[in-house]
Amino acid sequence: MVDLIMMRTNAHEEIKTLAENSSVPVINGLCNLFHPCQLLADMQTIAETKGNDFSKLTIAWIGDGNNMCNSYIEAADLMDFQLLIACPKGFEPSGISEKNNCELVANPCLAADGADLVVTDVWASMGDESEKKDRERAFTKFEVNQEVMDKANSDALFMHCLPAYRGLEV
Repeated sequence: MVDLIMMRTNAHEEIKTLAENSSVPVINGLCNLFHPCQLLADMQTIAETKGNDFSKLTIAWIGDGNNMCNSYIEAADLMDFQLLIACPKGFEPSGISEKNNCELVANPCLAADGADLVVTDVWASMGDESEKKDRERAFTKFEVNQEVMDKANSDALFMHCLPAYRGLEV
């Protein structure tokens, strides 16, 4: 009795199971591995402000190698932009070595150097709330601040999928 289903869940496997057993399309609204709808909104914003030639862009991801970071990795591969990722040790995204236009760098200033877009997300994503204090300690040097933005191009955009916590990730 529906034309499609959009699902937000903690488990990517739940979306896959639903899609395999559904007679209508299933849209991943958000899961632990990916956040494709937010990524589409970000790509639309980039196209509206920077144009449609993504191959000329450098994007810096700073923070957790979470579902948004994974979505940016897939987008970099599909849309051919350079993606520089700065994450604390132990919080890196999986699969980055398979992507030839994605690079893990040592710190946020290196990631932002010459970037057209600087992106971050909360340090404790959905399902990680119990780790919030430990994550705050681990991510202290991965805040997007004026020093980081000064390394980016003067017309660089800053994006965050919200809610943002000032004094932490931004």
